[in-house]
Amino acid sequence: MQRITLQKTIFIYLHCKDYCMRIELFKSLTVALIATTLFCVTVHAQSKKNKAKGVSTTDNYSVLKQLADADSARLVEIFKDLHLHPELAFNEKRTSAIAAKELQALGGYEVFTGIGKTGIAAVLKNGDGPIVMYRADMDALPVKETTGLPWASTATMKKEDGSVVPLMHACGHDAHVTWLLGVAKIMLALKDKWHGTLVLVVQPAEEAIGGAVAMVKDGLYDKVPIPDYLFGMHTMPYAVGYLRNRPGYDGAGSTGMEVTFHGIGAHGSAPHLAKDPVIMAASAILDYQAVVSRSISTLNPHVITVGAMEAGTVANIIPDKAVLKITTRWYEEKDRDAMIRGIKRVDSGIAMMNGLPADLYPTEKLYNSVNPLKNDTVMANRLNGALVAAVPGLQLLSPPASMGSEDFPYLIINSKKDYVYDYIHVGVSNKEACAKQSKDGKSSIYGNHNPNFAVDLSAIPYGTIIGSSALLELFK
Repeated sequence: MQRITLQKTIFIYLHCKDYCMRIELFKSLTVALIATTLFCVTVHAQSKKNKAKGVSTTDNYSVLKQLADADSARLVEIFKDLHLHPELAFNEKRTSAIAAKELQALGGYEVFTGIGKTGIAAVLKNGDGPIVMYRADMDALPVKETTGLPWASTATMKKEDGSVVPLMHACGHDAHVTWLLGVAKIMLALKDKWHGTLVLVVQPAEEAIGGAVAMVKDGLYDKVPIPDYLFGMHTMPYAVGYLRNRPGYDGAGSTGMEVTFHGIGAHGSAPHLAKDPVIMAASAILDYQAVVSRSISTLNPHVITVGAMEAGTVANIIPDKAVLKITTRWYEEKDRDAMIRGIKRVDSGIAMMNGLPADLYPTEKLYNSVNPLKNDTVMANRLNGALVAAVPGLQLLSPPASMGSEDFPYLIINSKKDYVYDYIHVGVSNKEACAKQSKDGKSSIYGNHNPNFAVDLSAIPYGTIIGSSALLELFK
């Protein structure tokens, strides 16, 4: 989805003759102006609040920077170690053990392990005040790293089916865990500056969209209190010093789908004797995009991506099945339902076209569905104001809502309390590299899940400062 600046939107609105389009543009402008106004009010209120208390944001930053810099060598070594040893969802045994050991070594935290298989929770009680939960995820991806960094991963893993896959922290979860460990130490050192209960969560299996629910079902809240605020941070390929924290919707819903095309196998030299599932699957991959472009309004963000196709063993055998692994992304449930119905129509149509009997029609399976992520507007604006005031040079970005998905909210959305959460995105890319790779110098060309995705080491102490600043604000 292309980014459209506020100025461009106003220009289009003024020159657009299509009535319906003008209405949609007017809505977008209204939301943008309200968000901007709220942000400005929040920054002003934060500044007045600090002045009234005699608090110097510069002094606070100096303390946080001093603590983060002093801990930087330890944190960078932890980060490099985690990056060298990535682990897939629900297999994060080594990562979990390192995080638990570091938290226990700090003292003051009550640490619980083995929640949702490999998850960790740690509680630091510090008098009366709000309960704030800070979550970091820790699983990696089956990606072969090509960064060429000295700490690049060469790890592999043998799956249950016997296949071997490369492993990489291509989404920055190694940095997420490292940030949490750095924040844990700072919050312990600054206990005189806040009061309440801090709950830290190191979560497995975010990439599999299942870790948050697994921890809750395994008794997370038998061990820790339900938070008043849930906070989290994610690496993004922005340059270090940039941050995105969008009030309201900022993450799409996601539904996974697996489609199996059944056929009749044959020798590769005699395709006329086969019902080739590879051809059927290949046709479906293209036809699904007609569902995207012709079945759902172009004004509604939605995506169908086929990320994997599994079929056959050797070149001269036509297999009897082919499997497609699909992710759908959406913000409205009706669009999700329309995509699923469309996928099924395409599958049935292809089966009919290939003359398959009813018992060989494609089979579909849905799995790992999460709803869109919607940041609390008040909390997001409050943190934006506080972070801009507290961290010199920090720049907020305002791109459109992301089509990425997260299970982060599922730590609390089914709890007994009214849930309030905010999930922010922190730039981790090298500034000089971004200046060369993009016209505005704000981002890298290597995004999350790319084999060249890299976290600049300067982002480790910087992210720790951002996380600590946010938590200190929430405890006020």
